[in-house]
Amino acid sequence: MNILGISAYYHDSAAALVRDGEIIAAAQEERFSRKKHDAGFPKHAIRYCLAEGGIGSEDLDAVAFYDKPIVKFARILETYFSVAPCGLRSFMMAMPLWLKQKLWIPLDIEVALETQGIRVKEPLYFPEHHESHAASAFYPSPFQQAAILTLDGVGEWATSTIGVGRDHQLKILKELRFPHSLGLLYSAFTYFTGFRVNSGEYKLMGLAPYGEPRYVQRIMDHLLDLKEDGSFRMNLDYFNYLDGLTMTNEKFNRLFDGPPRKAEAELTKREMDIARSIQVVTEDIVLRMAWYARKLTGLDQLCLAGGVALNCVANGRLLREGIFKDIWIQPAAGDAGGALGAALVVWHQVHRQPRQANPHRDSMRGAYLGPVFEPGEIDAYLKAKGYSAERIDDPNRRADRIAQLMDEGQVVGLLQGRMEFGPRALGNRSIIGDARSTKMQSIMNLKIKYRESFRPFAPTCLEERVRDYFDLDRPSPYMLLVAPVRADRCRGIEESGTLTVRDRINQVRSDIPAITHVDYSARVQTVAPDTNPDYYAIIKAFEKRTGYGIIINTSFNVRGEPIVCTPEDAYRCFMRTEMDWLVLGPFVLDKKRQPAWTEKKNWRQDYVLD
Repeated sequence: MNILGISAYYHDSAAALVRDGEIIAAAQEERFSRKKHDAGFPKHAIRYCLAEGGIGSEDLDAVAFYDKPIVKFARILETYFSVAPCGLRSFMMAMPLWLKQKLWIPLDIEVALETQGIRVKEPLYFPEHHESHAASAFYPSPFQQAAILTLDGVGEWATSTIGVGRDHQLKILKELRFPHSLGLLYSAFTYFTGFRVNSGEYKLMGLAPYGEPRYVQRIMDHLLDLKEDGSFRMNLDYFNYLDGLTMTNEKFNRLFDGPPRKAEAELTKREMDIARSIQVVTEDIVLRMAWYARKLTGLDQLCLAGGVALNCVANGRLLREGIFKDIWIQPAAGDAGGALGAALVVWHQVHRQPRQANPHRDSMRGAYLGPVFEPGEIDAYLKAKGYSAERIDDPNRRADRIAQLMDEGQVVGLLQGRMEFGPRALGNRSIIGDARSTKMQSIMNLKIKYRESFRPFAPTCLEERVRDYFDLDRPSPYMLLVAPVRADRCRGIEESGTLTVRDRINQVRSDIPAITHVDYSARVQTVAPDTNPDYYAIIKAFEKRTGYGIIINTSFNVRGEPIVCTPEDAYRCFMRTEMDWLVLGPFVLDKKRQPAWTEKKNWRQDYVLD
């Protein structure tokens, strides 16, 4: 049975294909449209998934959309009516979009499939938003039974849920309802510190270690009524998202010592302290909810999804607290993953199909669920464009060559295998470099990614070496856990607190300084030979040369651009930046041997800075 899952019309639209419970393909629309966080109907992602699955006119059995649009529309109307006459401007902006587009989702799906020559055999399915999140967390997990925690901005009404999964059955037990939302609370502080809502939350998380938690008590005293079970009520007098076009208001400004920071303005100690404070509060809420989920279900394994589950600092803290024996986080935890969850709901819940988890590996295939480009396709592209490349078909020899380049201080763009599903590049659409370099963080931030200098880079290490570098006792394949760098590798801890922000950024904090954040932590990815043999071979070759089984891994894009999908995307990004080498499958390209790159306009104007 072939089931297509779809998410759309908020942010990170996506499609996923599930066949008899097996995940065949999944991708975000942004990778094809080249519009970051594309919220439009995912026609390109649908086309890819159907092609990857070889779906013909009679082969698609069901389609599922990741939430209930009518229920969500009713919530929006009820919200506007409750604050009237305030919010009229917001109401007038939202209603035309709903009336012209979002209420016509069934028709959009039908038209999109008809353009592919496909008719759906069954009615469309509309699971609840948090049911889709919960399904995306539990069904692909390595747990046969588990507690489930979902946390985001808002679905229809729910903003957080606690559920339980056993075998093929999934049940939501408790929910926190709009307007009280951990996701919206965190987004309010994202907005206030000058970052873009729904895309800049990870910047707020990365900024937090530079600050002190001096606003925590202020948040607790004025903004939240927090209970022991993690539920809370927000003091809406300080927020503007119910009836306005901003997240916060003047009362919020007074509470936090002035107006919101303007985008691109200099970051001050206030923003750093605010970031640290809301991160502390977020972790407290997550831990309380987790304790309650453990008590409610009696289970010692936890699955997580929803946008807040991408807060890898909170995830790492949750793991270290030992509330659960093990946790598993959906790598596409945000709305993109809802497409996958919706399809899995239809297979397991609607059709009651059995499920047998593999306790050693999840069923996400390493999140490598997107398009792959064969050597013949890449060769034809390079020849048509006249780009110079060396072909190295032997994967071990190619890995040795890439390891040599990194050892020489070169920055390498890497496009190989199937594209990753979710917000993280995991070795197939990555920019990689030497984690030992004292200069690599600033080089990558300022000359390649064109982003803020304070932002850290993540490592990828060999799965069997993770304990050699980090205080982490298990694999972390999806870069969703932050762990401390081992103390015996760290240096300068005593002087760190006395340095200026600029000096802290440039401080050599360990023997792997390029991936060691200012709080001596890192967002860890581990790689295993059976999950991604080509990427593993590169790091293994680097270890053989240097003794270090760890490298830098950052997403293959520049600030404001989606992660690259195609060889053309990769080459364009390669030439726009100061990257040194590009790997396209078996082809290795030297920047110095490429023809001069020119564009008719300033390409940065195409991207909305996030």
